[in-house]
Amino acid sequence: MGHELGKYRSKRDFGTTTEPRGTRRASRRGRQRRFVLHKHDASTLHYDLRLEIEGTLKSWALPKGPSIDPADRRLAVPTEDHPLEYADFEGVIPEGEYGAGTVLVWDRGSCELEAEGDAEGDADAARQLRRGRLDLWLEGVKIRGGYALVRMGRSADGQWLLIKRSDEGADRRRKPLKKQPRSVRSGRDLNAIAGRTGEND
Repeated sequence: MGHELGKYRSKRDFGTTTEPRGTRRASRRGRQRRFVLHKHDASTLHYDLRLEIEGTLKSWALPKGPSIDPADRRLAVPTEDHPLEYADFEGVIPEGEYGAGTVLVWDRGSCELEAEGDAEGDADAARQLRRGRLDLWLEGVKIRGGYALVRMGRSADGQWLLIKRSDEGADRRRKPLKKQPRSVRSGRDLNAIAGRTGEND
């Protein structure tokens, strides 16, 4: 997974979509960084996990969304890096554009990456990405606690799994995806953002 925005920009017409074009930012030296979970009603409803690493948002599509049940193994499909400005993006991507559909900021907050070895900041994060395992501590509005993001197989482009750790943030009974459908940024649901009537699950 690279750290440039060329692939992201090549897929979008910024004269049509309101998504940010983005700029490179300075790398992080510490372990704490931002995360965002977008809810994305595109050709299929899914969620996108984005982590601030190497001046961009490393991104994975979660077909079933995140879980707070440690027994779940949620598929996480790597996608192109997104600009940091995308953490605040919410709106409707027009028909004909890549990822056309409605997007809301389902959750966001801080992410601490467990240190590994002597490297620090983005150097450590990049090494963990190459090795295929990130141990995360997420402090969001809706989800909190430890997660493991683990690549299946050895291919750098392989699919990953997002797994909740057994800690105080774990709960096999609570269903935040269904019970908390609204944006933490605007308080709206997908229908309100899209200008439709009715409630989303």
